[in-house]
Amino acid sequence: MIEAHPPPAESDSVTFTPASSFTTRPTLQGTFGMTASTHWLATASAQAVLERGGNAFDAAVAGAFVLHIVEPHLNGPGGDMTGVFVTAANLSEPVVLMGQGPAPAAATREHYLAEGLELVPGAGALAAAVPIAVDAWLLLLRDHGTWELADVLAFAIGYARDGHPVLERVGSTIATVADLFAEHWPTSAAQWMPDGRIPRGGDIVRNLPYAAVLDRLIAAGGAGSRAERIDAARREWREGFVAQAAVAFLATPHRHSSGTDHAGVITEADFASCAAGYEPAATFEFRGLTIAKTGPWGQGPALLQTLAILDGFDDAHLDPSTALGVHTILEAQKLAIADREAFYGDTGVPLDHLLSPAYTAERRALIGERASHDFRPGSVPGHEPFLPPLRTEYLPPSAASTGFAGVGEPTVAPTGETRGDTCHLDVVDRWGNMVSATPSGGWLQSSPTIPELGFCLGTRLQMTWLEDGSPSTLTPGKRPRTTLTPTLVLQDGQPTTALGSPGGDQQDQWQLLYLLRTIVGGYSPQQAIDAPVFHTTSIPGSFWPRTWTPGGAVVEDRLGESVIADLIARGHVVTRAGDWALGRLSAVTRDPSSGVLGAAANPRGAQGYAAGR
Repeated sequence: MIEAHPPPAESDSVTFTPASSFTTRPTLQGTFGMTASTHWLATASAQAVLERGGNAFDAAVAGAFVLHIVEPHLNGPGGDMTGVFVTAANLSEPVVLMGQGPAPAAATREHYLAEGLELVPGAGALAAAVPIAVDAWLLLLRDHGTWELADVLAFAIGYARDGHPVLERVGSTIATVADLFAEHWPTSAAQWMPDGRIPRGGDIVRNLPYAAVLDRLIAAGGAGSRAERIDAARREWREGFVAQAAVAFLATPHRHSSGTDHAGVITEADFASCAAGYEPAATFEFRGLTIAKTGPWGQGPALLQTLAILDGFDDAHLDPSTALGVHTILEAQKLAIADREAFYGDTGVPLDHLLSPAYTAERRALIGERASHDFRPGSVPGHEPFLPPLRTEYLPPSAASTGFAGVGEPTVAPTGETRGDTCHLDVVDRWGNMVSATPSGGWLQSSPTIPELGFCLGTRLQMTWLEDGSPSTLTPGKRPRTTLTPTLVLQDGQPTTALGSPGGDQQDQWQLLYLLRTIVGGYSPQQAIDAPVFHTTSIPGSFWPRTWTPGGAVVEDRLGESVIADLIARGHVVTRAGDWALGRLSAVTRDPSSGVLGAAANPRGAQGYAAGR
């Protein structure tokens, strides 16, 4: 095995690859407020709220609803979200904003198996959890924002009604599923391919039904206090026309990624019974900093477990730019994510044990000189680890008879090609309020568009198993083990960083590299985001069809020929993704001692942007 060492003393001379002097853009600095997101229009809208006196929560909500409009292939109002934040009034306590809905009451494994399914589909209404992302944003606005709902939603309503220049990637996503829309999902074709034409990058597109939905949520408020008006909009979403339209439409069988037709099982009672809420964050201390994540109903604690494993190595083993560092990091990630599959879910998860020094020492000892091709969850007293099906390829049962290969889960491909996945948004204001949020689901290709609403429901239930005995087996009323995983970093009880990334199973893997480079290597935020990225695929995927690549590692070519050759020699099954293909991180920062704020955003895909002053 690789010998573990305690963190070096200041006098130790451990070399960590220095950051490049070139960055694609500056790390922004100022004292007023900072925003970073995966789309420049969301960033600009959120920053405009700050400029007009709103706080970070007003700004985040405004930006989030704009993301529904400008990145419809990456998120939608019928999807889900998670966030982690601190308030200026209580800087030391990170709080999770829980916007992940559960499985509907009729979403039982017995029903899905009776429908001839082996996996929860990656597209179609049977994959839909109860959508509470909108409820979560409205809850955050009510409790911690200051603006009126109409003012916050004005940006999104304007882009939906008056139009915005569409991303080229929206058009390419629509082109990918154009035949599905034309043959099976006519309401989606009507919304996204009017007159049979696929939009080109820069075309002005509108979503008039969704603009009308937002108008109706505002109108539901009527008289009463600001909080009462926002609560009225929340009730309208959960109990009014949105729930009614979605349930009625999805009761008609339609094509799923399985290649077969099924009706949805979601009901108005499901909508009415589910609401967003707040939860304490799961945390881990790493090099004097507190890393805050969601609980183990999400994948966030897998990042904490990875840090716990890596914390026993010296700095040379933590350098993401060397072969030794890449190998060590990949092996640690495999072990942590194997535990994610074996133990995580919306149930009693032994997180204290999984993060304990004794357990992490056991896991660390498994890291050897060669790449592991095995699935290796740990041993936890009183908990039988779930061993998922380990498939390297998969075709649904219908494929043999129909020739249908399925419409796969819209997520980041192993090579980094984006077929649709997730968005991210970070905001910090001059008072110290800070929020990191990852909205996702309800992609335009998730299920048929509900014509009265202008959007579809998400597909998060595909992260559950139909096998019995898993902590994330499909169970009515339980949340799927989501991949949405924003991060907050604190130092001495003061928030210093909010960050996150799209990318499904890669989200925390890419964020880990940012944390190692900034905390251990001393990189600036933009230097860390620009630096070469990699991730493992030697894990069961969270998305349909849930396959894995034993020993798989996807790398940006900028890691260098010698590093890549060394990884191959160590037994990693390497896929080269190109120079600038992986990772879509954004971050905002705050220096507690000076009050200086910062922001950085990802250049890959020429889409993310940071702004501030």
